[in-house]
Amino acid sequence: WSVAFSPDGRLLASGSTDGTVRLWDVHTGQCLKTLAGHTHQVWSVAFSLDGCLLASGSNDQTVRLWDVHTGQSLKTLAGHTTQVRSVAFSPDGHLLASGSFDQTVRLWEVHTGQNIKTLSGHTHPVRSVVFSPDGRLLATGSHDQTVRLWEVHTGQNIKTLTGHTHWVSAVAFSPDGRFLASGSEDQMVRIWEVHTGQSRQTLSGHTSWVSSVAFSPDSRLLASGSNDHTV
Repeated sequence: WSVAFSPDGRLLASGSTDGTVRLWDVHTGQCLKTLAGHTHQVWSVAFSLDGCLLASGSNDQTVRLWDVHTGQSLKTLAGHTTQVRSVAFSPDGHLLASGSFDQTVRLWEVHTGQNIKTLSGHTHPVRSVVFSPDGRLLATGSHDQTVRLWEVHTGQNIKTLTGHTHWVSAVAFSPDGRFLASGSEDQMVRIWEVHTGQSRQTLSGHTSWVSSVAFSPDSRLLASGSNDHTV
């Protein structure tokens, strides 16, 4: 369900319906470690910025933190009441965000594993979470057809971005922090201006739901993956 490169580009992590996370050597393609502990399928994986930790979110309602070097499970973060669909580390590595089908987003302190904030406001499952490059904002996409922007420090919902006509499956900040992209089951990709919350562009062309969006490092290009078998 999910793949992520380590910050140094040497490892790839993959989360699977078999309940495991695998770490692969990018250069050789070899599986280096199989991380076992989840009791159900793994929906999302994310590396910390220093590459030392890996987070995984699962259908078993938990988030796990793993030591990348040893493959050991360091912490199990419990609190969600149904499947965890998305996880993301803050840029400074101090926080982890998790989005769940229980309609909430939780912010966890990585060092202690404590749940420090629960962000409520979405009225349907949360599918995607992502921090802004400066770590001040968190964006969340939901089945309630909205994207929400939250202030990380206070946990306040500062903007609700409306326009999609079906589930929002994916959200991504541009690396320069100016724009947010969202992909939806309405077959559209929308580009939002972060500062104003205004929809700047609606990108059409896909003939089925959009499941993933990602900016290029220079913020000039956007890639989208869809159930119509195209990128």
